[in-house]
Amino acid sequence: MLYMIVAEDIENSLEKRLSTRPAHLARLTELQNQGRLLLAGPLPAIDSVDPGPAGFTGSLIVAEFASLEAARTWAEADPFVSADVYANVTVKPFRKTLP
Repeated sequence: MLYMIVAEDIENSLEKRLSTRPAHLARLTELQNQGRLLLAGPLPAIDSVDPGPAGFTGSLIVAEFASLEAARTWAEADPFVSADVYANVTVKPFRKTLP
């Protein structure tokens, strides 16, 4: 089943995000290589693809996991969590309707 992982950043997270990004992307790439990643990306703090120093307010990931507990366990092990980039992480079941 698909699950959405919505994470909210701490204030002024950009520096921590940038230093931890390679490890974060490696985990997402692993999901993608397994055919389990539907989408993933950051939430810009301003209305711009590249927010520059304004940074990001969080992240959205939609991926396939065996269970809600498996999705939560995966989310809790994210490098952004251990680096204190995220202030809060929410994991919920997701049902894709379109396209």
